[in-house]
Amino acid sequence: MLIDPNPEDTQLFLDALNDEKIANHVHTVSDGTEALDFLHQRGNHTDAPRPNLILLDVDLPEIDGYDLLEELTDDSELAEIPVIVLTDSSDAEAVARSYELHTNAFVQKPVDPDEFIDVVRSLKNFWLEIVWLPSDADDDQL
Repeated sequence: MLIDPNPEDTQLFLDALNDEKIANHVHTVSDGTEALDFLHQRGNHTDAPRPNLILLDVDLPEIDGYDLLEELTDDSELAEIPVIVLTDSSDAEAVARSYELHTNAFVQKPVDPDEFIDVVRSLKNFWLEIVWLPSDADDDQL
């Protein structure tokens, strides 16, 4: 699952996954409220699958990413889903706060599209090929 308010970054991420021939289905939302609706299977997302990995930009409208991380941490079922903060910020306080809220990784989004593709490739190699993700999630859901 990709939670990112920037449509250009979302498209760049999806294009990079496509270039890498990643078969996983990626669900995208653009704000914290919709993310929580998706994760709790409510509203327009009653049939939403449980993602096995969340990529999160913490700079979200409505409910910000840190509040979303707190809610994920407080929910025993959702707390099992690994979260990678993928954001424009490189602020040391943002990094520390993300890890305090049990983020599994903090990655700064590169500005250059080629570097962005390299980051996506690295995430794919580690999180989709090496790491074992929660077994009760569908194998093809992000």
